[in-house]
Amino acid sequence: MSIRKIPFVLDEYYHLYNRGNDKRKIFHDHSDYIRFLGLLYLANSDINFRVNRIKDIYSIERGKKLVSIGAYCLMPNHFHILIKQVKEGDVSRFMHKLLTAYSMYYNIKYERSGGLFEGKFKSEHLDNDRYLKYIFSYIHLNPVKLIEPKWKEYGIKNKARALAFLDQYAYSSYQDFLRGGRKEEVILDRGDFPDYFPSKKEFQREILGWINFQ
Repeated sequence: MSIRKIPFVLDEYYHLYNRGNDKRKIFHDHSDYIRFLGLLYLANSDINFRVNRIKDIYSIERGKKLVSIGAYCLMPNHFHILIKQVKEGDVSRFMHKLLTAYSMYYNIKYERSGGLFEGKFKSEHLDNDRYLKYIFSYIHLNPVKLIEPKWKEYGIKNKARALAFLDQYAYSSYQDFLRGGRKEEVILDRGDFPDYFPSKKEFQREILGWINFQ
């Protein structure tokens, strides 16, 4: 068995991500994104559930969580999740449950077999305050690529359009930071992360600052 290059340490923060094999799409339609979001909530539990038997995923009592989730973003061929390890070994357990459950759903729906994701999920240890705060913006700005693929290289041409697009993008935690009120908000454990954005205006100012910086 190979050893993970970055070990997971109790009470430390990590940026987790992975993409589809051969950069293939892992989300094709709204229902795919919704399934993965539901699994983000359900897989973060010491209890195993059968998703198809649950009518209202976000109202179920999960038991003890495996990790704390601070932010996330789903893109057509990859995903990003910001987590904090709250118990030894549970980051890997959480990701195994999440990716196995979604792969099974995907393979059944699209009548395929084999691995969906590009090997083991990747991880980055967020070992300083500045890096951790930056990751919140990095994750939430990812959808801008969908309307301006080269924005990191050449800047954002239409900043108002980019902000409007982020505001309506439903497959990240951006809306939960900006205004709240969604049922998906229960996926997050914001109290387990530094309070970098004590108000919605602070969060919006941070995102706008990165957009204007480009």
